[in-house]
Amino acid sequence: MDHQAIVDLIRGALMSAFWVSLPLLAVGFAVGVVVSLLQVLTSVQDPAFGSVPRLAAFLAGLLLLFPWMLMRLASYTQALFGDFSRYAR
Repeated sequence: MDHQAIVDLIRGALMSAFWVSLPLLAVGFAVGVVVSLLQVLTSVQDPAFGSVPRLAAFLAGLLLLFPWMLMRLASYTQALFGDFSRYAR
């Protein structure tokens, strides 16, 4: 197995992890900004006020995006094992 194959393998794994995690990170970021803005505007500094909406949005996003995430990871795994002879040398 040459160095370029190893680099391609690692790059593919990192890019798959990036694209799978990006939507949930974006949801958490957006909800965090909105909640922080509401906390500043209302002067409410309760820690649960910031954590609960973020957690709820994260779980809702996970429920909605899980089929897409699973499909993306499965297609990467199929491509990896489909071209396994390239990596087995």
